[in-house]
Amino acid sequence: MKRRTFLAAAAALAARPALAEAPATARVRMETALGPIILELYGDQAPVTVANFLRYVDSRRFDGSTFYRVSRAPGAPEYGMIQGGLNGDPRRLMKPIAHEPTTRTGLSHTDGTISMGRWAPGTATAEFFIMVGDAPEFDADPKAKGDNAGFAAFGRVVEGMDVVRKILAEPQSPTAGQGVMKGEMLKAPVKILSVRRVES
Repeated sequence: MKRRTFLAAAAALAARPALAEAPATARVRMETALGPIILELYGDQAPVTVANFLRYVDSRRFDGSTFYRVSRAPGAPEYGMIQGGLNGDPRRLMKPIAHEPTTRTGLSHTDGTISMGRWAPGTATAEFFIMVGDAPEFDADPKAKGDNAGFAAFGRVVEGMDVVRKILAEPQSPTAGQGVMKGEMLKAPVKILSVRRVES
């Protein structure tokens, strides 16, 4: 029985796409229930993060996922971020990737930036978020205490910020979520129908 379990696990790992080299730039079209979002990804600046995101795109693991969380700026609800991905679904997750801080990539969390969600540095898998408004506090800050590595920005929205803002305005559940996410989960997550590469 142990041998059979081991072989099944090995087969599952073998079926997962390897982390390929990232192109210098790539565009993807994200079809959501509220409209399309087109993203430009910067593989020349964040090669590990972009290669990881494209691995999920090319294996169609984002199809049927959702935007499930929105975080609005206190007193300025038109600013904040929307978070999407696989919401921790173990059947579709691949191995975590190395963290690429903004101090290394030269990118910053400005309006329309897409970045990777994470817990500790090096734990990012398939969760991502898109900024509405500038948020330099999401960048790495070597002078700050504690976890100062920031988040791994890797591209930006080039079309569809109107859709991003629609998602940001969706109703939240006051009770769903835990910790910092409590009260930020959407009552009705916005479906991501498909994510595909497009010609830039």
